[in-house]
Amino acid sequence: MSSYRGSRRGRGGRDAAAGRSGRRAGGRNGHDSSNNVAEAAGDPGRPSFGFCQKGPARFFLVMSVLFACIVVRLVVLQVVEGPRYASIAEQRRTNVRVLQAKRGTIYDRNGNVLAMSEECYDVYCNPKEVTDVAQEAKLLADHLGGDPAGYEELMRTDSTFVYLYKLADKDSCETLRAELIENGQSGVYLLPQTRRVYPYGKVAGQILGMVTTNANGQYEGISGLELMYNNQLAGKDGEMIMETGLQGIPIAGAAANVTEPIDGDDLVLSIDVDVQEFVENHIPEAMESCKATSGMCMVCDPNTGEIVAACSTPFADLTQPDTLQNESLNLKLVSSVYDPGSTFKVLTAAIGLESGKVDTNTYLTVPPTILVGSDIVEDDDDRTREMSMDLREVLRRSSNTGAVLFAQQEIGAQTFSEGVEAFGIGTPTGIDFPGEAAGIVKKLNEYDGSTLGSMSFGQGLSIPMVQMVRAVSSIANGGTLPTPHFVTSIAGKRVEVEQGPRVISEDTASKVADMMQTVVESGTAVKAAVEGYDVAAKTGTGEQALDGKYQIDKYLASLIGFAPTKDPQLLVYVGLNETSQLAYSSAAPAFSVIMGEALKDMGVLANPHGW
Repeated sequence: MSSYRGSRRGRGGRDAAAGRSGRRAGGRNGHDSSNNVAEAAGDPGRPSFGFCQKGPARFFLVMSVLFACIVVRLVVLQVVEGPRYASIAEQRRTNVRVLQAKRGTIYDRNGNVLAMSEECYDVYCNPKEVTDVAQEAKLLADHLGGDPAGYEELMRTDSTFVYLYKLADKDSCETLRAELIENGQSGVYLLPQTRRVYPYGKVAGQILGMVTTNANGQYEGISGLELMYNNQLAGKDGEMIMETGLQGIPIAGAAANVTEPIDGDDLVLSIDVDVQEFVENHIPEAMESCKATSGMCMVCDPNTGEIVAACSTPFADLTQPDTLQNESLNLKLVSSVYDPGSTFKVLTAAIGLESGKVDTNTYLTVPPTILVGSDIVEDDDDRTREMSMDLREVLRRSSNTGAVLFAQQEIGAQTFSEGVEAFGIGTPTGIDFPGEAAGIVKKLNEYDGSTLGSMSFGQGLSIPMVQMVRAVSSIANGGTLPTPHFVTSIAGKRVEVEQGPRVISEDTASKVADMMQTVVESGTAVKAAVEGYDVAAKTGTGEQALDGKYQIDKYLASLIGFAPTKDPQLLVYVGLNETSQLAYSSAAPAFSVIMGEALKDMGVLANPHGW
């Protein structure tokens, strides 16, 4: 038994020894290395070599990622953000000075300059280059005005760029430069610029409009035609890129890169400066004579819509920009609305005749008073009895009750509403002037019990008076609505203005014009007559509402008319606001004076048969 157990232990011992001997041999000779590594890894008593063998791959991966990040950042800096950084660097190294384009010139119909851009200079210096401060300051004062001490103070500034005078007179600056060169003095420089000037002073300032400099130092229009046609007038500014010093201050006299400006386009207006000046002088006189608070006037060619003169008070003096009020920059004929009053009766007559519901032989028995809605309407002549009237007599007497009766009994609401719309009442005219109002005019579906009656004699609606100018122009020219406008050519090219549609026949227009001539010959507009000419016109004394109520003894006294009656060349509208006088004694005399002067200035020959 004992030998048997010993024998088993012996074999086991030898086998175990052989196994250990084999493992060591394999480890030394490199055979079965995968098993050896696996066994070594599973043996807590031995070190593991796995990390060392995986390390190179991980190191290469990390370095690749870092390299890729660096490449991406370089691409971003050089390609994506490169231009921006280059621009920042360039801006720090250079300074840009705007060279203003010469804004287009504005002429009247006869070639007279109304507004122009005049060449001038900004005077600046490099104090570090000034050779003789006292002497150069004296020269500056001699040629530009001012106190030499002020210039000396500027030229002693610790800088390389200082403005000495902006928008200085061109001739004075060029004389100054010549003397500086002659005396061998340096450090003072001239930068070409432009400034807006007005050869006729304040005349037509409201029409022309105001210009100002924007945040970029560029001129731009902010009212009137300067605003309406800013893109055409402005041109394209140039620039002068100057080198700067360490603090970013321009170095006067250093090398500069100049891009020349492109001048703006010129405008020619239909305005006649002589008529315009006369109107602006006479309207304040007319206001004073009738104690009106404001006044307005428009003179135009009723055939083409060309505006010869236009204004409203207060006027705009562009030569004194610091004194301008916002109100003075608005042309009230375009931007403000009023009840037109009895001038509207000519449209009522035209609508009735054009519809065929009324003719020149239609007579109605007109009472002295008539009910319109809940209001009693009466005439200004204090008539106390009924009268038989046709349309001519309604216009001649300016009968409110007659206009109401024809509208209510003969014309009707639908025909009247359609006629008002056809004349463009309540619709912008398309005038080339900013801020045009549409007005407040009821549509047929908005009519109430008083609308038809009140509108027939010019109440119950509020419109800008340019709409009446356009509507009555169609009566003058034979039935077609013109488009009121100021500009006739841009950059030498004629501006084609689209005219409106025909609204009444030539026959209707002729009949209404003839009735309007009767108003001047023997009606409410006798004081509107112009010696030597046949004139057709209609007065209007419109009550004006304030806070929903009509004011007592404060009227818009107005008159609109044209001449000569048979071949109209000019139409004039005059409005005097918040006067207690009727148009007969206020607007009519002003119209006569203005129309008479305009006809002569425009070369319209007198009619030997006219009064």
